[in-house]
Amino acid sequence: MALANKEPAEEKEDWLVTYADAITLLMAFFVMLLNFSKINIPMFEEVAAGIKDEIGSGKPQVTPTQMMKIDIQDVVYSMQADEAVNVETDDQGVVIELASSAFYKPGSADILKEAFPILIKMAQTLESPRYQNYVVEIEGHTDDDPIHSVRYPSNWELSAGRATGVVRLFIDQGMTSSKLKATGFAETRPKVPNRDASGAPIRENQATNRRVLIRVYAMSIDQRKERQKKIEIEELGSEEIEITGAPNPKR
Repeated sequence: MALANKEPAEEKEDWLVTYADAITLLMAFFVMLLNFSKINIPMFEEVAAGIKDEIGSGKPQVTPTQMMKIDIQDVVYSMQADEAVNVETDDQGVVIELASSAFYKPGSADILKEAFPILIKMAQTLESPRYQNYVVEIEGHTDDDPIHSVRYPSNWELSAGRATGVVRLFIDQGMTSSKLKATGFAETRPKVPNRDASGAPIRENQATNRRVLIRVYAMSIDQRKERQKKIEIEELGSEEIEITGAPNPKR
């Protein structure tokens, strides 16, 4: 008795739809990158996470920038400093804004004793292994009221002093100095107008403009290579010191 010829089972090609969607998303992603003269890092991460969602399990992905913002916000809320510290993101990464009135005396770059704990906690968070390849840039900003003192001849010295003071504190807490930057902008970059149309000072706005910003963003490829090179040189120097300083063995 002849056996009936069995027709081969039809292969399902449902996977092609998902594959085609993923390829389309990738193509759109790279086209978008080519059209940006300046890459918006948080947006880059969000798009990458979205593509990963489409290709993977579909579970929402937390980007590195979002994770850093959450970590810093946790520090701020745990220290009950949310009225003096604001945490946001920009096109590079995370921006931490410190209200000068809560961190400094008027006309001084000396950090208030009460402000040390939260800055120390921030330093510990930003120096954790997950943020090793991030730049921490400190900016000092003042209002437009001039200052004339022996220590601070102008707002340039005051704003720079406040920025470098935070940098020194971070270094004292063990943060790698090569990832830190400090810049003073004086009154040149106000957040809101210092004065009204008649030239009278707007005190509330001036208080807003007196601030210190901590910008945290991912290092570029070149910066990472340079940092790794410095680390290797430092490690080599330490080894040479140990060998040179070791006592000669007895013969």
